[in-house]
Amino acid sequence: MSSVVVRVNCDAKSLVGISRIGRREKSVRMGSRIRFGSGGAVVAEPSRSSEERVYEVVLKQAGLVREDRRGANIEFDFEKTIEGDFSNGDLLNSAYDRCGEVCAEYAKTFYLGTQLMTQERRKAIWAIYVWCRRTDELVDGPNASHITPAALDRWEQRLTDVFECRPYDMFDAALSHTVSKYPVDIQPFKDMIEGMRMDLRKSRYNNFDELYLYCYYVAWTVGLMSVPVMGIAPESKASTESIYNAALALGIANQLTNILRDVGEDARRGRVYLPQDELAQAGLSDEDIMRGKVTDKWRNFMKGQIKRARMFFDEAEKGVSELSSASRWPVWAALLLYRQILDSIEANDYNNFTKRAYVGKVNKLLSLPAAYGTALLGPKKLTKLFMR
Repeated sequence: MSSVVVRVNCDAKSLVGISRIGRREKSVRMGSRIRFGSGGAVVAEPSRSSEERVYEVVLKQAGLVREDRRGANIEFDFEKTIEGDFSNGDLLNSAYDRCGEVCAEYAKTFYLGTQLMTQERRKAIWAIYVWCRRTDELVDGPNASHITPAALDRWEQRLTDVFECRPYDMFDAALSHTVSKYPVDIQPFKDMIEGMRMDLRKSRYNNFDELYLYCYYVAWTVGLMSVPVMGIAPESKASTESIYNAALALGIANQLTNILRDVGEDARRGRVYLPQDELAQAGLSDEDIMRGKVTDKWRNFMKGQIKRARMFFDEAEKGVSELSSASRWPVWAALLLYRQILDSIEANDYNNFTKRAYVGKVNKLLSLPAAYGTALLGPKKLTKLFMR
């Protein structure tokens, strides 16, 4: 099929990108010291924690958002025409709608929550979600066995093109338009790709500091991408940095929950995402995990891991209420539902080798109004209301 030229209105950025719509692409579903080298590259140094390295990114993104909190309403400009059979608005709206369809298929609860956002914000969140899903599936999807570091390098170059308004397809066009309208930095996107590289070369984590950095790469980067779009409540008195730290805590909590839920599944793929030093302290080893037998040692170990994940969820709650009122519900829903996965692991007697912990449909439905009430009133006011 022939290519379609897409002109995305990207303000001061380059306006022309080529959308290879219809081109056949691969199926994609969607301690050491670290510092930034030139161009934002990550460089190893001998004695700095992952938390310090991540905090640098927090400060950078918070600075961008702080500059943007000066009161201007963000509007989408769909007026410019493009070469082809569609107007700019038609093509971009189609691109965003397709992103919404993917989100609705693979993240139903979150998609429902985005319906409360303004049209512009929910479309932007859909575009970010789809890029993250496609990136994740590079190493975790049907073609994962064929993915090489060179393929991830090409994906990163494609990302650079997207940020410079040269989209390859409709999904890229939606993201390109989004990042031109909101104060979103490219570094979190690059860092997520770095997390995929880590998955290709690393299947063990010596300590929690290493695991923390991995969780940042593959999960909290989503928060850095999304908070500028979701927006911070105008009445919020909290510092931008503290809100980002809460978003960081939510990303870490969600990823730790994923890891604890998927211990057995990961083990069958030869991966152990649990701190090796903590396993040893508990009298456990990789061999115990591969055997998949629930013992008292395993139960005690899991209790500690679940306790830590819950601490991160507690920290996350402090920042969710500072988001724009129209953006809180999907975040609260995700937080409440993910916390319940930890409850399910406990209910399964810590057997995350052969039993998959999940939240049933009934509990999901019950959680949605709770999340809505919390988003509307805040957790403290909601608690007081029910205690009257």
